[in-house]
Amino acid sequence: MTQTLKKPWLLIVTVALGTLLNPLNSSMIAVALTRMQEDFNLDFTDLSWLISTFYLASAVAQPVMGKLGDMFGYKRLFLMGLILVAAASVFAPMSPSYGLLLVFRMLQAVGSSALFPSGMAMIRASITKHQAKALSVLAVFSSTSAAFGPSIGGFLIHSWDWQAIFFINFPFIIASFLLSIFVLPGGRRVHIELKRIDFGGIALFIVSIVMILLFLLSFSGHIRWWTLLVAIVAVICFYFYEKRRKEPFIDLSSLKANVNVSFIYLQFILVNLIFYTIFFGIPTFLQQAQHYNERDTGLIMLAVAGFGVVISPAAGQWIDRSGSKPPLLVGAVTILAGTAMLLTVHDDTSIWWMIVVLSVFGISNGFNNISMQTALYSFVKAEETGSASGLFMTSRYMGTILSSSLIGIFFSEKINSSHLHIIAYICLAASLLILILTIRMPGTHRQRVIKGRAPRRNN
Repeated sequence: MTQTLKKPWLLIVTVALGTLLNPLNSSMIAVALTRMQEDFNLDFTDLSWLISTFYLASAVAQPVMGKLGDMFGYKRLFLMGLILVAAASVFAPMSPSYGLLLVFRMLQAVGSSALFPSGMAMIRASITKHQAKALSVLAVFSSTSAAFGPSIGGFLIHSWDWQAIFFINFPFIIASFLLSIFVLPGGRRVHIELKRIDFGGIALFIVSIVMILLFLLSFSGHIRWWTLLVAIVAVICFYFYEKRRKEPFIDLSSLKANVNVSFIYLQFILVNLIFYTIFFGIPTFLQQAQHYNERDTGLIMLAVAGFGVVISPAAGQWIDRSGSKPPLLVGAVTILAGTAMLLTVHDDTSIWWMIVVLSVFGISNGFNNISMQTALYSFVKAEETGSASGLFMTSRYMGTILSSSLIGIFFSEKINSSHLHIIAYICLAASLLILILTIRMPGTHRQRVIKGRAPRRNN
């Protein structure tokens, strides 16, 4: 502990090397989908499960891992998470079947989901001065690794094959593991309280999401109406079950009590639905409709990453001066413009116009991500920050899961500009709803966040 306090930067680096694994692995696969589709002889509907199951596992694992860290100790859980990611990264490239690859991807998601909550807890406990700066460094590591994932993946796959996106994890895993042994604070006794984990709520949540995905993906062929019926029953059971829980998996009562926060979660779901539809759909379109190789696809996708990284600091400064609503309005307008510009993209569209279109999405992402988060904190009390952040991440995962269904439905057989335009029209409708939700949002001010006060709630 003493060493950690004397060298807080070493603690930050140790945690950051581990926490970047989840966003990195969730984004690198965007460029690998075409090669995996060829190797396992799949249509895109089946392949979309590779995206959705990773995010579903992450959505379930992150809040559970936070409670397991309280029970087993954050250092132990951090090391266990690294070991699980390492094991999944060894066996996933050797998967003899697509089913096993899905299993190893889910294990990778669970292991990497253990790293963020335990790492955050150790930093908050060990670094008392300039804590916000330390947490912002972690955020930069995570956002940068996610943004540049397709570009990194593109170079790796072009030089070798899709298996390389798993092996690239090991330098980060080994460095973080060795540093963790000597740097991370330990000493917490094991205190198991399994009743704190809402197993029933988790099971109903998983059934609900899987049935909704099965129903949506069935639109590419024969519609499975029975999955919709099961999903409705599971959602109703989930609602009444969670209301009775002392520590529910998702606190539905708080969502009902604070309408502004609920609308922010809905808006963030829509933002991520659009962004990840582009993030995962465009690399596949570039490779299969425009016949770019993996390396060039990764370079083109830098337009999204580069503008997002550049815009985020400027958006943060603007929020400090004017609150989160003005940048959110810019984010809503630019994501609307980007989806409209997708309608101008065709199979023979030039690389330069593709870069312009993707740059607009990068700009919108730079404004939307940080603005949505600060808007959320302005509507919750200081003591509710932890649970609100957890639901915020769940909203991100929900949007991403829905995006995988969208591209799975319309890219199921042949990928061309006509299918891309159908997706664009759906995203355009979602963009209009984002703009409406942004306009209705009450004004937010930095003082509310600093003082830890929430504005008057509109029930």
